[in-house]
Amino acid sequence: MKGFAMKKIGSVGWIEKEKPTIGPNDALVKPTAISPCTSDVHTIWAGAIGERTDMILGHEAVGIVEEVGELVKDFKKGDRVICAAITPDWNSIEAQGGFAMHSGGMLAGWKFSNFKDGVFAEYFHVNDADGNLALIPDEIDDVAATMVCDMMPTGFHGVELADVQYGDNVLVIGIGPVGLMAVAGATLRGAAQIYAVGSRPNCIELAKEYGATEIINYKNGSIEDQIMNLTNGKGVDKVIIAGGDNDTFATAIKVLKPGGIIGNVNYLGEGEFVKIPRIEWGVGMGHKTIAGGLMPGGRRRMEKLLGIVKAGRIDPSKLVTHKFEGFEHVEEALFLMKDKPSNLIKPIVIIK
Repeated sequence: MKGFAMKKIGSVGWIEKEKPTIGPNDALVKPTAISPCTSDVHTIWAGAIGERTDMILGHEAVGIVEEVGELVKDFKKGDRVICAAITPDWNSIEAQGGFAMHSGGMLAGWKFSNFKDGVFAEYFHVNDADGNLALIPDEIDDVAATMVCDMMPTGFHGVELADVQYGDNVLVIGIGPVGLMAVAGATLRGAAQIYAVGSRPNCIELAKEYGATEIINYKNGSIEDQIMNLTNGKGVDKVIIAGGDNDTFATAIKVLKPGGIIGNVNYLGEGEFVKIPRIEWGVGMGHKTIAGGLMPGGRRRMEKLLGIVKAGRIDPSKLVTHKFEGFEHVEEALFLMKDKPSNLIKPIVIIK
């Protein structure tokens, strides 16, 4: 089969590989829509997870089941399905402990384009199909469904990690696609003021549509000064980090109230250390919690998120600004994510 791969750090291209074989609990899926991610960019050009050779890229896809193993109970050839970006081994010790995304080791539930070939191929393999696939309701098109693979669950996980509660004042740092979904998730959780950090006009417009009450443009001055001015020096209850770099944690700590929580879902692709300002962290005793986590995967989460979309509470398809028709456009879509033109939020490739 044909696939678009990371050949080595800094190099990508088309390759030919054998079609994956499946085990008794697995499935083979033919993608009908795929989307590149900033995570792919970090992996390829920053070498964030180390060298990978001829590894097919991608972890966001919906498609049609081509084949299932003999022990798969709930899916069959021809089913229209979604697969989360994270595909845990659900019988693992880590899953039993509540951290399925780390099944088999740190981040090991993240298999696509990390430990095994991803979804930018004519077919992709899904382990534990009954646990990792979900049927897509007829009312949801492929564009919206593909945004439920990673962008929506990751943004929502930032909200969960920060434990956003009714009436909380929340800062969302970074309003790319994940941050926009964090804004939407915080709105659903009942946040009061939602301060969204960004500068691109289309992202600002969509952040407001999803529930942001104030926009913090870092080009107009420091985030800390703007937040403290808007909150009369009090700061915020919760911070969700969905963009930035290793220094962004310093900003989050400085504007967070004692007792507050930072939820990080940003993929830190470079550097050795995260900087935490000692004084603003209460010299280590400020009750300012930092929680960072890989999004949960699995069928149950996909079904729940698809239910939110089906009910009309959120339309994640609004994230998509660039739409391509045909598998051959994967490379073009990926380089859009690398170059990030000002009008980009998220690209998608439709394969029929």
